[in-house]
Amino acid sequence: MKKVALFGAGRIGRIHAANLCALAGVELVAVSDPVASSCAELAQMHGARVDSIDNIFADPGIDAVVIGSPTTTHSDLIIRAARAGKHIFCEKPVDLSAVRAQACAEAVAGAGVTCMIGFQRRFDPTFNQAKMRLDRGDIGNPEMLVITSRDPGAPPVDYIKNSGGIFRDMLIHDFDVFRWMLCGDGDEAAWLSATGSCLTDPAIAQAGDMDCTAVTIRTKKGRLCQINTTRRAAYGYDQRFEVIGSTGMLQCGNHRPSEVTQADAQGTRVDNPEAFFLQRYAQAYRLEIEHFFEQLQTGGVFRTTIEDGVRAQVLADAAAQSAASGQAVEF
Repeated sequence: MKKVALFGAGRIGRIHAANLCALAGVELVAVSDPVASSCAELAQMHGARVDSIDNIFADPGIDAVVIGSPTTTHSDLIIRAARAGKHIFCEKPVDLSAVRAQACAEAVAGAGVTCMIGFQRRFDPTFNQAKMRLDRGDIGNPEMLVITSRDPGAPPVDYIKNSGGIFRDMLIHDFDVFRWMLCGDGDEAAWLSATGSCLTDPAIAQAGDMDCTAVTIRTKKGRLCQINTTRRAAYGYDQRFEVIGSTGMLQCGNHRPSEVTQADAQGTRVDNPEAFFLQRYAQAYRLEIEHFFEQLQTGGVFRTTIEDGVRAQVLADAAAQSAASGQAVEF
């Protein structure tokens, strides 16, 4: 039985808590969050205790920690967990800077523990099917990736102020998808250009962020990736990508509440995409936690590591730099 502590009793913490408690051989024993009421409620819901960060790291009975707390706390908790000999599952991103993320990776390596980063899109069954076919050679050599990643609305401005910006907070997933789909054979980004605007809410610009972005990446082998992002998709959570290869194309579309198409004299109608990431990636969140503990148990290979988190962070930092300066970044 693996005993686990959870940091964070907010929206993502609640998802992970429910998924942890559904796993055989895993026991959620402690929850920590500075918001006492949320922490107590979540702990009581799942039969865990409320505890402090210090007590959790000092407890030799706790085997692993799940970090679902705000981004600004991730790197400190990763380093402390590594020093305490705890295995780590951490939500993205590792940190708000690549330098600090690399320090976390070094701490993890030095301690000999596992740290998996929550890039849940790698566990989405639809995206995984595309990856399997790509690796099988169904479309030949991959040459271009086009990612559409659009939220139905922006988070609160108070959140945006501490998020690190749209490239580090939102596009970090897309940078990981780029590496996952195009860089499996050791290829990596060689050139990146990013630009952005604030078109949906002036308050976002006042907070120093953007809400619409366009990113182009060229790899060392000349492969291309284009990412378009907005925080205002009035029709739902729009998550699509397509890979163009030398002999064909793989296309991943949106998930919808139902797959019914209605056609009548007034026209043809289908459901809009799922409302938000909580619905779209519900299965992926469950599968990634299952994978983490399966690999801990069997000693298998983890699908995402802290090194993936570092490399995605390097791309996010480069995109922020490019958008701010108007100049492309070379690696």
